[in-house]
Order: sequence, then C-alpha cells, then structure tokens
Amino acid sequence: MSIREIRERTLRARHLMQRARTQHFAVGAFNVDDQETLRAIAAAAKKLNSPVLVEVSHEEVQAMGLENMRDLVDNYREELGIEMYINLDHSPTVEACKAAIDVGYEFVHIDISQANHDASDEEIIRATREVTEYAKFTGALIESEPHYFGGSSNLHTETIDYEEIKKTFSTPEGSRAFVETTGIDTFAAAVGNLHGKYPVPKELDLELLSSIRQAIDCNISLHGGSGTPLHYFESAAQIGVSKININSDLRIAYRTTLERVLRENPDQYAVMKLMSTVRDEVQKVVEEKIAAFGSAGKAVL
Repeated sequence: MSIREIRERTLRARHLMQRARTQHFAVGAFNVDDQETLRAIAAAAKKLNSPVLVEVSHEEVQAMGLENMRDLVDNYREELGIEMYINLDHSPTVEACKAAIDVGYEFVHIDISQANHDASDEEIIRATREVTEYAKFTGALIESEPHYFGGSSNLHTETIDYEEIKKTFSTPEGSRAFVETTGIDTFAAAVGNLHGKYPVPKELDLELLSSIRQAIDCNISLHGGSGTPLHYFESAAQIGVSKININSDLRIAYRTTLERVLRENPDQYAVMKLMSTVRDEVQKVVEEKIAAFGSAGKAVL
C-alpha cells in the first residue's frame, strides 16, 4: 500500500474508535492462529455487519508472516465487503512495532513487559513513547499498559486468586499519568480481566472501570476477554470501552471441534475437507461476542 492508502485506513480506524465510544459499543479484537480462524472471523463480521479487528501476536507473526497477514486481511475485507482492521498484539519490541507500522497495520500494541516481566517503568515509558512518535507518520493507533498483564492465552486449571490479581489492577491516577506521559491512543485497563480461560468465570470491577474512564480521554481496551460472563461486556461497552480482546475462547472451540471431527472421520486425510465444521464453531463464538459487544450492524463501509 502507498502511504496515502495507509493513512486513509488508519483514519477510518480512528473514526471507528470514536464511533464505538460515542455509540457505546465495543469492537471485537480476535486473535488468529491460521487462515481458518481468519475466515471464521470475517464470515461473522459479514453476517452481522460488524466491524472487527484481527489480531496477531509475536508468535503468530512468526508463524504466518507480518506482510502475509496484512495481505490476507485485505483480501478478505475486499472480497466480503466488510470493515476489518489488523492489530499487532502484545508486541515485545520497538523494532517489531515499527515494522508493523511500516506495512500499514492500523493498530499496534507495544508491550515491553511481555518479554521482560520485570521491565522498569522508565523502560516501558521510553519504548512506548518511541513507538507513539514513530506512528505519527501513518496515523496508526498505539496501545499500551504500564505493567505486565497476567495470565496466558490458554486453558488454565487453577482458580483465580483475586486478592493477588487486585495488586496489579489499574488505578485512575496511574492510568492518567501513563496516558499523559506516553501519548498512547488506547489504554489497556486491568480490572479483573486475565489472559486465558479459567475453571471459574472472571469478575470485572466495573466501578473501577468507570473511574478509569472518567480519568482518561483516550480509548480503553480490555484484554483477556475469554471466559468472561457476557453481561460484563455489555456493561463495559456502556461505560466506554472501545475494544475487547478474545483469543482462548476461539482456540478452545477450534481444537475441541477439530479433535471431534478427526475422531469421527478416521479415514479422511485431507484435513481441509473437515475444516468447514471447525470454522462454523469458531464463527459461532465470534458472533456471540459481537452480540455482547453491541457492534452488530455498526460497520461503515
């Protein structure tokens, strides 16, 4: 894409975040492991006329390629006529963020603490500010948080120790200071949301989330949306959360369905012939989240 095309895309992405906040819906940001997951996300966006973000983490970029993902997202966006953007999720280095900005990613999440959980406040702020300044050339929206975000995108067997987790909750004062110091477009709030899916439902502190919304003027995202009762999403969107990340729920639907269809078809070695069922189940999860986020019917083409 030309610089002009990239800037047009990032401007549309900024308009989407503004719409989300003023109209009180949240945009689903769904991680992809492969092209089948991407197809399921795109199909759900088409069916429900919903804007979506496709997310790739550092490992997913290594598996599929930074530019390849840009091309795949663009191809499905144009083929299906949907409002779909791409986000680099939890990128651990400044260099990787700059590379994504260069190829036209509309959203970039810089997360220095992902690679180094003990990164100092100064290191996190310095790296975040560098990416924020670099992104001004294309207009990409930059997301970050001031400390390591707990959990992992997997199926956990342990219960959630909320007394321990509360020690890492965002505060209104800390959120405001971080946003003002770094100049980010989106603040990743920690209010009980954790990466991964646990044997007990997650509990979000909506009162704290409201206080953070009042304290800062940029977008707010919620990571670790999997395994969260849907009513929390509905409330978060009304409070003013613009972006909610979903990963583990998709992976669990994908793997459990794939395992089932493989068992049911022991003589079929052309696995692609079995993937329509897998895509359908992943798509159902995406549609469920879109409905809870209130983004159905909100796409602007």
